[in-house]
Amino acid sequence: MKAGPTLGQILRGVVQNSGELKLRLAPQQWKVVRALAACRTPALGGQLFYCPACEREHFVAHSCRNRHCPACQAHRALDWLEQQERVLLPIPYFHLVFTLPHELNPLIRQNRRGLLNLLFGAASQTLLEFGRQRLGARVGITAVLHTWSQNLLDHYHVHGIVSGGGLAWEGQRWIGTKAYYLFPVLALSRMFRGKYLAGLKGLYQEGRLEFHGQLQPLVRAGEFAGLLRAAAKQNWVVYAKRPFAGPQQVLRYLSGYTHRVAIRNRRLLGADGQSVTFSYKDYADGARRKVMTLGVEEFVRRFCLHVLPEGFVKIRHYGLLGNRGRVQRLQRVRTLLGVAPGPEVQQVLEPPPDKGLASGPEGRLCCPSCGRPTLILLGSVPPERPAPKPPVRDSS
Repeated sequence: MKAGPTLGQILRGVVQNSGELKLRLAPQQWKVVRALAACRTPALGGQLFYCPACEREHFVAHSCRNRHCPACQAHRALDWLEQQERVLLPIPYFHLVFTLPHELNPLIRQNRRGLLNLLFGAASQTLLEFGRQRLGARVGITAVLHTWSQNLLDHYHVHGIVSGGGLAWEGQRWIGTKAYYLFPVLALSRMFRGKYLAGLKGLYQEGRLEFHGQLQPLVRAGEFAGLLRAAAKQNWVVYAKRPFAGPQQVLRYLSGYTHRVAIRNRRLLGADGQSVTFSYKDYADGARRKVMTLGVEEFVRRFCLHVLPEGFVKIRHYGLLGNRGRVQRLQRVRTLLGVAPGPEVQQVLEPPPDKGLASGPEGRLCCPSCGRPTLILLGSVPPERPAPKPPVRDSS
């Protein structure tokens, strides 16, 4: 079966033909597009290896390491998961998804940092408050932001991985939950809606929202209040997925979600410079696998809807897992549960960053031609600079 294109290949064509395309992207979006286009190409430089067994040289280009790049996220996910092994407890874990109604999508596009922060805050505060009211305990939450649907349109939601129980507020006991039930989703949904809309109203009153183009009428208080009323009438979905069977299942799940980007290379089926074809699941039709073709400009526009603001944190921890005092709280919980201290993170022998080569015995790098672990590093290759444009001569 012929392999499809990669996202990097598609974006390289976009960068090369940017003058002919009618793409209107923000500077941060162009920065990401150019980084992904240069990934694993001579534009970023690389390293030169020699194999004495087959007497061949091999150039391995550097990766971009951009968090929006599907080719660069696997190793980052592995590194992150090793750290999470320290904080997992032998308790049930629950998976909840908090989704914003699509009526707010245009407003979020123009106020991404503030309104995505508000999404994290409303979802986490809802869960922490339910833990305090229903259990009298501080639950642990890992929240992961996703902004896309399968067809690359905006679909803002947070995946919450929640501990089945928490540390009592006095810190002297562990209060657990049933293995199959955490909190009622309808009540969660109502509180989540109330917190988000209250926060949205507060941002408006403080003058911290922007309104451009078709959203300019929302500057008027009456128009903005109408948007809030329309959003309040919608069904704010809080979805409780099947509880995890244990900590290891949590790890397997997180490995597929924490560092996922809007579209993976394996979903890309074809590209001809004018259009891009990719597969997607149609959840409105029983999650059937379907195929969609978009013009290259529309494909890039949709992909760039999911470029996060610079420095924005998309994986956050709250409550029991909050960064401040987390080590001490987890040590206390393990003592209360009567389990051993958290496992030390084991060093995993992996190829050095950016080499993209398989490792043999004792971490020796294998030749991609003959497969023998005999590669020798000759040295680094500097980034390839674009050829200078010829000077424009005065014809007068």
